[in-house]
Amino acid sequence: MNTTKGRVLVAMSGGIDSSVAAVMLHEQGYEVVGMTMKTWDYASAGGSKKETGCCSLDSINDARQIAVDLGFPHYIIDIRDEFGDFVISNFTEEYLAGRTPNPCVLCNTHIKWDALLRRADQLGCDFIATGHYAQVRHENGRYVISKGLDDNKDQSYALWGVTQESLARTLFPLGQLRKTAIYDFARERGFTELVNKPESYEICFIPDNDYRGFLRRRVPGLEERVAGGEFVLRDGTVVGKHEGYPFYTIGQRKGLGVALGFPVYVTAIDPETNRVVLGNFEDLASTRTVVGKLNMGKYASLEGRGLVPSITKIRYNHDGAPAFLEQKGDKIYVYFEEAVHAVTPGQAAVFYDGEDVLGGGWIERHTIGEVPEPSEVALNA
Repeated sequence: MNTTKGRVLVAMSGGIDSSVAAVMLHEQGYEVVGMTMKTWDYASAGGSKKETGCCSLDSINDARQIAVDLGFPHYIIDIRDEFGDFVISNFTEEYLAGRTPNPCVLCNTHIKWDALLRRADQLGCDFIATGHYAQVRHENGRYVISKGLDDNKDQSYALWGVTQESLARTLFPLGQLRKTAIYDFARERGFTELVNKPESYEICFIPDNDYRGFLRRRVPGLEERVAGGEFVLRDGTVVGKHEGYPFYTIGQRKGLGVALGFPVYVTAIDPETNRVVLGNFEDLASTRTVVGKLNMGKYASLEGRGLVPSITKIRYNHDGAPAFLEQKGDKIYVYFEEAVHAVTPGQAAVFYDGEDVLGGGWIERHTIGEVPEPSEVALNA
């Protein structure tokens, strides 16, 4: 095929989204090179579920078959060591520190994009592409990520950490399509197996979705070391025993084994004392949070802009809440217009200006506090 648009390395998991992304770019005139990344060895995970998802042999073969059918090269790269050293080690360390990690963001930021760009350079590729539902454009000297057209599939939250240098070479072919259009596209080209293939929503290295079991296998002796800690109320009243602080997360209600006559939630975790604090739903309310380890998107910095209005998402499936942002050095202070619930240290906070990602960072702490009065707010003047 004579190509005029350049050579692009496409991350292919074997699922419908990344496969359609590769086919679309091929049809648009790009010279496509497919690449599947082996990030995790299920045999060493010790879980109970059959190997599925992006790292399974079936998925690798599915990705390769697309490449064979369309006549473009396909490679498999083994990044299990770098993935394990960074993403899985961080996942374990965060739980041991009493926080709740977000491994998918870390993987995108520090593993997948870096690995793809290194191989793209080796293979002479101008661009890399993925099947994420998001968009990127160049504006005012910045590469700006914005939400995908399909609100139900938008993945911009998971991409806030991708650097400007990486975004300069990134394509998101699915960003302006709805999921229904992806299915139609695949059907029209005879890829019926892709349409019928179930999608996986678990963390890739925990296919049975049992993170407690994963931690127990990952950290020998952990269960014995942390068992028998105390459930306490905010005033310190002991109301029961628990299995160990790493096995709980902020906002958790199920599986606590404590009956107090009203619904109780995990509101705080103290790894130093192995105490898990319980309370009612309102005890989960926060009006302020501090976010660090920032990666800015639409603007290089918000410092000096006063209080900047945004919609802030505090977890992947959060709808987002109106908030004002104030950047002080390498931290952003988030003031929510109304209290939000279950702000969780270790998760990412992502800031939006309309559809555009202003930036994001990791939630460090949160407090109950007064929200600034609108009259006190400098709105980007």
